[in-house]
Amino acid sequence: MNIDIKRVKIFVTIPLDSVGKVREAVCNAGAGIIGEYTFCTSSTKSIGTFIPSENANPHIGARNKLEFVEEEKLEFVCDVEKVKEVIEELRKSHPYEEPAIDIIPLIDESEFK
Repeated sequence: MNIDIKRVKIFVTIPLDSVGKVREAVCNAGAGIIGEYTFCTSSTKSIGTFIPSENANPHIGARNKLEFVEEEKLEFVCDVEKVKEVIEELRKSHPYEEPAIDIIPLIDESEFK
């Protein structure tokens, strides 16, 4: 099967107080469009953990100390040709120095016979 990837799903974890800002930034950049609907996102509350290194500049927490942070995992679809711009806007609006971003290719149902 030769599959043509036209869309991806992007996941990013965000501290609770910044979810609205990031959602607005990525959707204004062209993500979250499904048919005739815009600003299509889904989020799940989670607990993120991390230890900032000595060279880090953490938004939350302290260097060399394990942190537990209430976050939301925001997910949304994006056309492949818009991914670069959407990720740039995501990074500009996200408070973390190193946001955790996953980009998953999506297979359109029309690819299945």
